[in-house]
Amino acid sequence: MKRAIETTMIPKLTWRSFLRDVLICSLGAYGGPEAHFGVFLDQMVVKRKYLTEQDLVELLALCSILPGPTSTQTMVSIGYKMGGPVLAFLTMLVWSLPVLVVMTVLSFLYQFLNLREISLDVLRFIGPMAVGFIILAVYRIGRKVVIDRLTAVLLVFAAVLTYFIRAPWMFPVVLVAGGIVSIAASGQRDIWHRVAMNPPWRYLAVFVILAFGGIAASLFLQSRLVQISEMFYRFGYLVFGGGQVVVPVMHAELVEVRGYLTTPEFLTGYGLVQGLPGPMFSFAAYAGGMAARGHGAVYQVVGAVASGIGIFLPGLLLIYFVYPVWEALKQIPAIRIALKGVGAVAGGLIAVAAVILAQASGFTLLNTAVSIATILLLASRKIPAPLIVLAALILGFIL
Repeated sequence: MKRAIETTMIPKLTWRSFLRDVLICSLGAYGGPEAHFGVFLDQMVVKRKYLTEQDLVELLALCSILPGPTSTQTMVSIGYKMGGPVLAFLTMLVWSLPVLVVMTVLSFLYQFLNLREISLDVLRFIGPMAVGFIILAVYRIGRKVVIDRLTAVLLVFAAVLTYFIRAPWMFPVVLVAGGIVSIAASGQRDIWHRVAMNPPWRYLAVFVILAFGGIAASLFLQSRLVQISEMFYRFGYLVFGGGQVVVPVMHAELVEVRGYLTTPEFLTGYGLVQGLPGPMFSFAAYAGGMAARGHGAVYQVVGAVASGIGIFLPGLLLIYFVYPVWEALKQIPAIRIALKGVGAVAGGLIAVAAVILAQASGFTLLNTAVSIATILLLASRKIPAPLIVLAALILGFIL
């Protein structure tokens, strides 16, 4: 079968130039997948012409269907298109490593403040600010995923159900259920017709082995690092969309179930990552480092590294498996129909995360004012996210 999306093997001598462009995208990509798409379009299509706009739209569609970080998988797919699996791997490193390093360092922020005897109150407005980011994400994603009565019902149902049942297993259950309901409600026939495919099964085998092997290891081994690796690998393959979608899943397990972080600590990290360029899944390095604290600096760094690798690895393996057969896969109507329900459910998960984190942050007059101000500034698109984070920090110092 001839692929419509072909791999353009650029000479290795030009890999350095391509990876430099990936780094430019990483350092200029603020916000979620929608904002990142604009950066990719400008740098990879308009300026460098590595692919056409239609190619980029198709890759974005592919990565929206797959679980994992949409922006990262889109960039990795471009790398795969230009140079195969090796360049795809290098692309992921260059795209994600800068902000992962920064978030690993920030996982020591609370220890630094305590060592310097600086009051943690300087961070008091980071949480309410983060709530503002999430509320605006709910609005923007809601407008995108709620396209009819069914998707609206799925969004509300998922939000209500996961508000009262916050067990980690509930999140994949409602995501799968959303896809099934969407297919059942469509009433369409012959949506599962066969297509000719010859996928590289070895990558799917590695993906499955790591998934079940990690679960088994975390059950039988009482190692914090093993548990962290398994958790973040699971986060990487259970979440559809950007960093906002992983927030409710991560908060439920790290804060409410295991108690590795407090809600203010969680919100601080999520607020800080808003002011940094690159993939929002890099928040995993902060959360994993915080979960591994208390056993020395090296152990904490290893925890951050394990969480960063864990959350990005599933998406990389899935791109290696799916990209070569994407042209055939997208001919299956059921895939696109199910995606509507999955997207609506993901919107519900983000909505309930906004409610839970707002409750945990506290509905004081000042906190509410900070959240509202954040929403208005972001919605205006005139104030960059890093400046909003900086303003929240300055306000904490002043007050």
